[in-house]
Amino acid sequence: MAAVPETVPDSPTGAPATTATVDVVVPVHNEERSLPGCLAVLREHLAERFPFRWCITVVDNASTDGTPGVARRLAEELDGVRVLHLDRKGRGRALRTAWGRSDADVVVYMDVDLSTGLDALLPLVAPLVAGHSDLAIGSRLAPGSRTVRGGKRELISRCYNQVVRWTHGARFTDAQCGFKAARTDVVRPLVAHVRDDTWFFDTELLLLAEHNGLRVHEVPVDWVEDVDTRVDVVRTAVDDLAGLLRVGRAKLTGAATVPGLPRRPEPRAVHPDAVLAPDGLRRQIVSFAAIGLLSTAISTALYALLRLWLPPVVANLISLVVTALGNTEANRRFTFRRGGSGGTGRVHVQGLVVFGAYCAVTSGALLALGLAVPDASRWLEIAVLLASSAVATVLRFALLRSWVFRADRDEEGPA
Repeated sequence: MAAVPETVPDSPTGAPATTATVDVVVPVHNEERSLPGCLAVLREHLAERFPFRWCITVVDNASTDGTPGVARRLAEELDGVRVLHLDRKGRGRALRTAWGRSDADVVVYMDVDLSTGLDALLPLVAPLVAGHSDLAIGSRLAPGSRTVRGGKRELISRCYNQVVRWTHGARFTDAQCGFKAARTDVVRPLVAHVRDDTWFFDTELLLLAEHNGLRVHEVPVDWVEDVDTRVDVVRTAVDDLAGLLRVGRAKLTGAATVPGLPRRPEPRAVHPDAVLAPDGLRRQIVSFAAIGLLSTAISTALYALLRLWLPPVVANLISLVVTALGNTEANRRFTFRRGGSGGTGRVHVQGLVVFGAYCAVTSGALLALGLAVPDASRWLEIAVLLASSAVATVLRFALLRSWVFRADRDEEGPA
């Protein structure tokens, strides 16, 4: 493995370097053709438009073509470029190694295809240098971003990021954009707790950061899809969903807490609706009912869509579970107004338990009807279903209010 220089080289512009140093990490795998052009464009931008001292670290990610030789040649020819070689693949492994060895104040990561416009680089780094934020990410889904990509990848990306927000209460909008930066003193203890070494690395890093009270800054970016990408988007999304479950368990067990990180207490507002005031109760009931109607419509539409590929039982189960997660998250934000990301794993686990109780009441009523009146008419079945649904809905609201979103739960610890 190639050694990393102990000092960050001066900017080739000859201008006085500022006190902040920035290490731009570019992981590559079999990129012997695109690497020279990428470095030429990146170095030109840094030299002409970037005010901080910088270097570029090319991480050869177990390439099997001529990439290692090309990278070494470029490092010898170009000022401010260095190379690191890994014997095993994995974007997360590449970033963990390069960031862990960097002596810069701020570390950056970007894809070699430069899909993200470099004009967003300075807005990405500046809040970290100023001490305002701990991590910064480019977002293709934030207001002001401009994205060009295929419909399939757009749909999968939006659905995945929505699931991240529903299941973990994340405030960032785009977990997987290959354009991120972090303060080195913060990211080192974080990456030591990140278990994934592949594509889920980004999401896990951000979820741990928010869970530990760090501030994540988001920058809208211009992004154009690389049509030559070798990423299996569907397989990656499936692996990421498994990673979300693992991180959720880590939050519940306390394994996601990273010691030694600076804590930034979140500003908290006291909502009068959080107490048992009559006005607050009325507003909560109206909000709960509106969310319930919307959830029913979404569940029906999702079921109809999934039925194109899946059998009825499977399609119904998936649509109900996904809708239940969205319903719980919507009630958390709007009905009971619980902000922040703390405890969201617990909230959604309890929300699924409440949903299970709802299904048990309605299904149990229909089962009891079948035993008591074997030849019941269709209208009687519908009447029993409506009545049991009303009872189950009242029970669900009561459990959400008194158990999942108990008013005094916010007093148990920091947000």
